Amino acid sequence: MTREIPTTTWNRTQSSLSEPDELIFNVGGLLSEPAGVVEELFVDAPPLNLEDGPAQMRGVTGELHLSRTNRGLIARATLSTALRLSCSRCLTDIIYPVEFKVDEEALPSIDFATGAPVALEEDDSDMLRLSNHHELNLNSVVRDAIVLSEPIAPLCREDCPGLCVVCGYELAGEPHYHADQDIDPRLEGLRGLLGTSDRE
Repeated sequence: MTREIPTTTWNRTQSSLSEPDELIFNVGGLLSEPAGVVEELFVDAPPLNLEDGPAQMRGVTGELHLSRTNRGLIARATLSTALRLSCSRCLTDIIYPVEFKVDEEALPSIDFATGAPVALEEDDSDMLRLSNHHELNLNSVVRDAIVLSEPIAPLCREDCPGLCVVCGYELAGEPHYHADQDIDPRLEGLRGLLGTSDRE
């Protein structure tokens, strides 16, 4: 059985925001604006292929803020999705919501006004580039952010008791009991310290 970890949801009027189906945005209109102009987009993208990472159980949603600069664009976003993980204590499959941020500068590949190629400075060699069609592709950036947001030890709930160390039964289920087990001779000294004996 898969458990879904609850998360807080919120609603906002989105009539003035565009709704792209993928994490690829045509920013030609914004590039034609002067520095300082900001465009807000509502993101509602399908799940990505995380390759060796966890499976995405929901699409990517959130808000993206694009700011025009004198060099290109600044892309800042707060996004969320949900991953299929296993509880680190009881090993139950869970749907785990995650939220992550994107903060990237993107530079044009060609000049919007002239169509001439834009040469990069040496320090900008690793910078995100817009396509020749003035498209901002955030697929790889978001994919990396999702993988980095995966928790080290996810839990189905904060007080998950885990599994029985004797039989592996899930302790959150019905109570169960075990017959007294033979004590490892190496632990007899410890039992003496705890004030117990074979006669008790």
